[in-house]
Formats: sequence, structure tokens, C-alpha cells
Amino acid sequence: MSGGVDSSVAAWLMREQGCDCIGVTLKLFGSDDVQGEEPSCRAGPSVTHKGCCSLSDVNDAKLVAHHLGMPHYVLNFAEDFRDQVIRRFIETYEAGATPNPCIDCNRYIKFERLLQRATQIGFDFMVTGHYARVEQDAGSGRFLLKKGVDGKKDQSYVLYAATQEQLALCRFPLGGFTKQEVRDLAAAQGFSNAAKHDSQDICFVPDGDYGGFIERYTGKRYPEGDIIDGNGVVLGRHKGFVRYTLGQRRGLGVAAGTPLYVAGKSAAANTVTLGPDSSLYTKFLLADQINLIALAELKKPLRVRVKTRYLQAEQDGIVEQTGADHIRVDFDKPQRAVTPGQAVVFYDGDVVVGGGTIRETG
Repeated sequence: MSGGVDSSVAAWLMREQGCDCIGVTLKLFGSDDVQGEEPSCRAGPSVTHKGCCSLSDVNDAKLVAHHLGMPHYVLNFAEDFRDQVIRRFIETYEAGATPNPCIDCNRYIKFERLLQRATQIGFDFMVTGHYARVEQDAGSGRFLLKKGVDGKKDQSYVLYAATQEQLALCRFPLGGFTKQEVRDLAAAQGFSNAAKHDSQDICFVPDGDYGGFIERYTGKRYPEGDIIDGNGVVLGRHKGFVRYTLGQRRGLGVAAGTPLYVAGKSAAANTVTLGPDSSLYTKFLLADQINLIALAELKKPLRVRVKTRYLQAEQDGIVEQTGADHIRVDFDKPQRAVTPGQAVVFYDGDVVVGGGTIRETG
């Protein structure tokens, strides 16, 4: 229970089904992780905090659990979060890619550590407020991950790494509801968080300054380097390549007659490459760390719909498994700013076939 309206209504729905439930909120980071500025404690009247995991979020979760007659506990997973999420976040930026820590949090914390804890203490299922659905296929017996019915809130993209064993133990009761219906249910139950805003930022970087967070957290100062064009001509100086991501246009500090975007980064050379919009398009991608859900393996190329970012519209393409942990996706039309480090997720209708971590594009 994050303290938000979604997990609160998910808890109410399970109680309505007669389930014996406890509420759990995770403590994932503290002041030591953000150099003395824990977002949960620093957000004042002049600060709009849109992350999660704050002290007020814990209190909101406790209030709802009390309202529903459920015990509520706070579990400290901060050490796991530092190792599995924050460390990966920093290492990915240092390698020149762009991470998705929300997917890592689902993969390593919620659907691994928390689910393990839930089964250890004797509970049958873990329930979350994600907008997605799980169904078991009658023919194959495999558990399928499907989109939530609210297309604007569907969260199947960030859940693609869930395994068959995990999906069998998870319940997503909001998958058949729209966001407005969920808020209406919360209001009808008198929940104080019925109109609470959705979390939007990375919880441990609420100000959105990823480069600044990495420098504060690691104590490193990433050196300036050359900003170059596609021919290697120096256009200016960057402020540390961890502060830049593919497709970025603002904050480059380079004057040009036409718009320029970050088209590449080199950690080894400490350079940031700029190019026109046309330089951002790629025809295919290679990915690893794959997880297949609808099928045990891809025995032949499969026509699918593809997303390479959470909020991206699906695109047509063909996915092919090229190794035990490798896939290739060829797009029908070149795609813009496909970014290494992000997730690629592919669908057959509303069913998640699988996904992986983007490593190369071309």
C-alpha cells in the first residue's frame, strides 16, 4: 500500500471478496541515500512532491488500512533498494545508457523480495494497485499478463519482467476498472486519499535532476567533455555525460541554425554527440535480460506490437529470439530515440508476449 488511491481501492476490493488481508508499505530509501535530503521530509509549501514513499504516504496507507480493519506494517527494504535499484540506476547512466528504475523496483523488490516475504509468512497472494490483468490460459496453462482496460493507465509495460511463478501469486484487482471508476469507489468509501495526485517522478529523485542525484549519491564529479557532431567536430562542452539522454534537446548549451538533439553518448571517450532529428531514427534493436510470458520461447519470428517507452504508442514490428537471453526487434517503420537501457515490451493484442532491456539499436 503506497498510500495512493489505487492500492487503497485494491485493498477494499479484496476485502469485499472476503479475503483476510494485511497492508504493507515499503521503506525504500532514507536521508543517507539522498545526501541528507529525504524527499519525504523536505517537501514543504513551496515544493510540489510528486514521488512516493513519503511519511505522509505511510500515514495515508495506515489510515486506509485502519478504515478497512486491516493490520498495517512498514517493511524496511532500503538495503535491497540501494543494491538492486539505485546501484543499477547509477551504473546504467555511467555506462552511457538510460535506466528505468521503476521496472527494476517491480522486478527485484516488489515481485521478488516482497513476494518472498508474503509467502514466507503464509499468505496466498500479493495484491497491488497496478492497472493490469492476470489470466491463466486454459490451453497452455501459462499465466498471461494482459493490459488494463483503461488504456491511459495501463501498466503492463512496467510489469513485463514478472515470471510465471510470480504471476501465479499476484492479483491486480484494478485491471478491469478505469481510473475515474477507482476514484469514485474511493470517494464512496470515504477514503481521505480519493483525490490524491498520482506519483509521477522517480521516488528517490523527486526534483528530476538525475545527474545531480548521481553526483551527490556517489560523491563523484563527472568531468566535462566534448559535445561533438556526427563527424567528430567539437560543438561545445558538456557538464558530465550522466546528465544527458538520447533525444534530449534542452540544456545543451550549443547554438545552431537548426535544432540539435542528443544522438549518442560515449562513456569511454566522455563525449556527447548531437545531430538533427533525422539522426535519432533506428530500424531495429537488440535486447537481452528477456522475459517471455505468453510463450516459453519464440521458436520463429513473430509479428507483434512494440513499445520502447512506457508512454509510447505501440508500433508494428517483428520479434525474433536470437539466443537464450537475446532478441531482435525489426520495426516496420524507423522509430525515434530508441534508447539503450530502457525496456522493449511486445504485445499480441492485449497480451504481453514478453520484453527485455534494450542494448543496441541500428
